[in-house]
Amino acid sequence: QVQLVESGGGLVQPGGSLRLSCVASGSILSINGMGWYRQAPGKQRELVARISIGGSTNYADSVKGRFTISRDNAKNTVYLQMNGLKPEDTADYYCNDWNGSYKWGRGTQVTVSS
Repeated sequence: QVQLVESGGGLVQPGGSLRLSCVASGSILSINGMGWYRQAPGKQRELVARISIGGSTNYADSVKGRFTISRDNAKNTVYLQMNGLKPEDTADYYCNDWNGSYKWGRGTQVTVSS
């Protein structure tokens, strides 16, 4: 069973940066496009960034220009570099493939507040 473990969240001031990591058990990165999702309190989970097997990336308009997704297939790890954080970025962040096929991990909490 594939396990997804997210880390790197925390409390940061507006304008700050964080780098999230997601380690996947098993070599799913070599066969799946991967994505970072987030879920704010009282809201539905949304896909904010995705990366294809070949490295092509797409971003939600709300994070475009501020977030960067990357992957290291050898380490079975997907990263999300988040710069220029805003209070509205506060959420629990998760990784999964583009279809949310795997069991969701616990996520990592990101809080942007002064």
